[in-house]
Amino acid sequence: MSIKIPTEVQAACIPPLLAGEDCIGNARTGSGKTIAFALPILQRLSADPYGIYALILTPTRELAFQIAEQFAVLGTSLNVRMAVVVGGMDMMAQALELNNLPHIVIATPGRIVDHLNSSSGEWNLSRVKFLVLDEADRLLTATFSSELSYLFNVLPTDRQTCLFTATLTPSIETIANAAPRPGKQKPFIHRMTGSIETVATLKQYYILTPSHVREIYLYHFLRNPPESTLHLRRTTPEPAQKIRGKPKLKTKKVTDEEIEQPPPTIIFCGRPQTAAYLTILLKTLHIRSTALHSRLTQRERLSSLALFRASVVPVLVSTDVGARGLDIEDVAIVINWDLPSEPEEYTHRVGRTARAGRGGVAVSLVTERDEERVLEIEGRMKTRLEEMRLSEEKILEGLNVVSTAKRVARMELHDSDFGKREEIHRIKRGMLLGEERA
Repeated sequence: MSIKIPTEVQAACIPPLLAGEDCIGNARTGSGKTIAFALPILQRLSADPYGIYALILTPTRELAFQIAEQFAVLGTSLNVRMAVVVGGMDMMAQALELNNLPHIVIATPGRIVDHLNSSSGEWNLSRVKFLVLDEADRLLTATFSSELSYLFNVLPTDRQTCLFTATLTPSIETIANAAPRPGKQKPFIHRMTGSIETVATLKQYYILTPSHVREIYLYHFLRNPPESTLHLRRTTPEPAQKIRGKPKLKTKKVTDEEIEQPPPTIIFCGRPQTAAYLTILLKTLHIRSTALHSRLTQRERLSSLALFRASVVPVLVSTDVGARGLDIEDVAIVINWDLPSEPEEYTHRVGRTARAGRGGVAVSLVTERDEERVLEIEGRMKTRLEEMRLSEEKILEGLNVVSTAKRVARMELHDSDFGKREEIHRIKRGMLLGEERA
């Protein structure tokens, strides 16, 4: 990993964790929070390796796999055994892994609770020494409250508990100020220096665009990215070809010239259906892209991330499942197609770029409905977003090709029965919520 100098959060949190203290670590995205808790866990584990030693909880499946990768690299010499326990994967295979008593379990709360409820006693969490809540601000919400309550009741009271987050929320402040449990002292708390939650190397812009023509603005921006990001282009140009089953786009620039791909870019959307639509749209426009959202299988989600990490495709179109903790090298641009409903989510989205001292650009497409959200984000960030002005004349050059691609994308999405699958998912979710309340 070539770590020579610890980051601020690592230098602050590793000593108290090695001393056995509970810890709350608050630091900007991309500042090395995972290593801040991974190294103390491995150090303590090396002295007394046994069973399920540490439980690490995350709000998203993708983050769980990423944490496992970092533990695998750091713990190679210790022969650390790990299990990733998340939804969307085979429960039987996960049960077999848990029965083998791995040293470290990295899990989403719902799936680990499912395994505890279905276990026949071959394993339990009674000897866990470390509990880590990564992206704690997201975990400590109503979404995960029942699962966390269950886990806190079955975990030993003498464990070390670590919370790491880029965003200090009232729930975390309540924990920080609460009286310690009997026999424990108050947790060590590290707060990021300064009041701005993003790094100085991140340039933040907005583009004013009418909602019904956002696609044209997006296409123009991807074809003409900021000059500061051009050196990060990884994929080679690909000759535009007719896509089977789709009309050939009747624009000389698109059909006769090679399409130069944008630098590594993540586009964030509010809904899975929007992510699916934009992915089809961009592919139709010969911009290589892949999707990441909750309606994909876990295998498809991991495949999309692998393609993006490897620069096979330069554009990842994601819902907020990709906003938390993912560390992907050299992401040049983050685009907010939809502004997040909560201003703190903006911090996590734009934190996918400008990581580890690198530069990055965040651009939000602001429509006539977004004024209040922009003000909330600026209030949260304590900074003003800068307007990026684009040439309307040049944008309109892509009007015909984008209009055709929009029709193709909508037809393909309709033919895939995505809307019907969304409705089935809503019904199932409503039934599950009804059962939980009963």
